[in-house]
Amino acid sequence: MNPLHAKKSRFLVCAAVCMFIYTFIYLKVPLYDESNDQKFHVRRAECGFYPDELCSALFVGKPAAFKIGNSCQKSYQPKALSCTQTSCSCSTVLKTLHFITRPLSEEEGNFSLAYIITIHKELEMFVRLLRAIYMPQNIYCIHIDEKSPRDYKTAVKNIVNCFENIFISSKTEHVVYAGFSRLQADINCMRDLVNSKVQWNYVINLCGQDYPLKTNKEIIQYIKSKWNGKNITPGIVQPLHVKHRTEVSYREYVHSGVPYVYPAKVRKAQPPHNLTIYFGSAYYILTKDFVEFTLSDARAKALLEWSRDTYSPDEHYWVTLNRLPDAPGATPNAGWQGDLRAIKWKDQEGLSHKGCKGHYVRDICIYGLGDLQWIIESPHLFANKFEAGRNPLALECLERRLRLKALRQAQVPIEQHWRLQEHSHFNMQLDG
Repeated sequence: MNPLHAKKSRFLVCAAVCMFIYTFIYLKVPLYDESNDQKFHVRRAECGFYPDELCSALFVGKPAAFKIGNSCQKSYQPKALSCTQTSCSCSTVLKTLHFITRPLSEEEGNFSLAYIITIHKELEMFVRLLRAIYMPQNIYCIHIDEKSPRDYKTAVKNIVNCFENIFISSKTEHVVYAGFSRLQADINCMRDLVNSKVQWNYVINLCGQDYPLKTNKEIIQYIKSKWNGKNITPGIVQPLHVKHRTEVSYREYVHSGVPYVYPAKVRKAQPPHNLTIYFGSAYYILTKDFVEFTLSDARAKALLEWSRDTYSPDEHYWVTLNRLPDAPGATPNAGWQGDLRAIKWKDQEGLSHKGCKGHYVRDICIYGLGDLQWIIESPHLFANKFEAGRNPLALECLERRLRLKALRQAQVPIEQHWRLQEHSHFNMQLDG
């Protein structure tokens, strides 16, 4: 054989073998496909160390990860959380649901947070949220919508009863979207919290579709460094386009079993005490002194009564009171400052974000896998909104990342049941 031909043949054989090996390793696909069992293993191979490797790729925005992730989360249907389908002993609840049972540092142990969580559906989402924010030195008031199903209420109470520092609000409301009842639910919990034995420093309100992006330690450090002794109520003087919310009277109606608020043809009186009405977030971080002020001050009581027939009063009540110069912890000159919620509003597409990769409900993004990079790069303390059933992988990625961060920051010995998984296969930085 001509030496040149021989070299050429060897080169072609070598190239073919290299391409074969590259294709096999890169695609992680078996050489043959003879049974359903092998098809199943193909899916497992492509998903890698599920879900950590996919989460790592999603967090840095690798395009292929979205398609693979959507396929894998269908193949790996998550098992129902323990003790959410059946009742368990309290020791089982603590261990199988991976609740952290000791303060992770001296700083955290000496700074207690109070939480108000308003819920009405998705038990598993509530449990995931609760265990993410739970610390034994904190205190938690849970408001369950009065119209929630009885079995849902029972399941929540079965879990809550295992903790001395978690309780159900003593008074519950039939919550109507954008109605006064949503504001009243928070106030009901506040009354319970100020009467509790726990000496908490700040209160934070959440809904059942929120999820934290920062650890307990990071939340405390944010409050201390940026807002020490001050309340966080992002908002501005009421803009012209929302003045209708407080200029006419709104009534609650029920149509086909669905409650809603609707404007009546009645103009409202001017705000009491000549108060300037502000517009802002329904979510806040408030000092205990400010909470006591809102429950006792004559202006606060009058504003509350005046707000009963306004639209979404929780979006003006807290921020208006916090702009009063003599209110405890007031921020009279503040604006939208305060990194409380990462939310993708539909009307902010192209401005603060590049679109929702999940789907919109009431112009708010229900996050999908393609939103994860934007979420973790956000400076906010919490993100809203999630649906655990629709995009389980998105929540699972955030959940694993947050717990790993918390345990890495811990200054006490780690108990094994605090870990969500035995081994971690994250290949990314967790410091952000």
